[in-house]
Formats: sequence, structure tokens, C-alpha cells
Amino acid sequence: MKEQATHRAVLLGEYILDTGDTVRAAAKVFKISKSTVHKDVSQRLKGLDPLLYRRVKQVLEHNKAQRHIRGGLATREKYLHRAKGR
Repeated sequence: MKEQATHRAVLLGEYILDTGDTVRAAAKVFKISKSTVHKDVSQRLKGLDPLLYRRVKQVLEHNKAQRHIRGGLATREKYLHRAKGR
């Protein structure tokens, strides 16, 4: 089982690096929880592949810095959609 988790951590790291996806989006693609994705890329990956870990961490930090913008856009779309329904 541990071998599967380490392999998954590397796959997740490569996927996030290639796509720039958020933890939530990666969780949907891999059909696992956000907590599992976060643990894999922030703890397991650090010991397995430090270079990949640092690169993935940069992507995740960028996503974290942008989340307030995405949240605002999602809220805007929500209310625009409601207004069209009236």
C-alpha cells in the first residue's frame, strides 16, 4: 500500500506541474480527497523527489495567491446567472 501512495505522490506532483491545476481539481481528476492530494504533494513528495516538490510548491503557492480572484469571479458568475433567470 505504501508503494502505491509514493507512486501516486509522484504522479500528482507531475500532473500539477504539467497542468497548473489546483489541489481541488487534481483531487477530482484522480478521484481522491483534497486532503490526500495535499498530503501527497506536501509531505510524501518532499522526501521522494525534493526538486519536483519545490516546483510543485511554486505552482500551489501561485494558486493560493490567485484563489481570491477565482472566488470573486465565481461569485460574479453566480449572481449573473441568477439575474438571467428572473
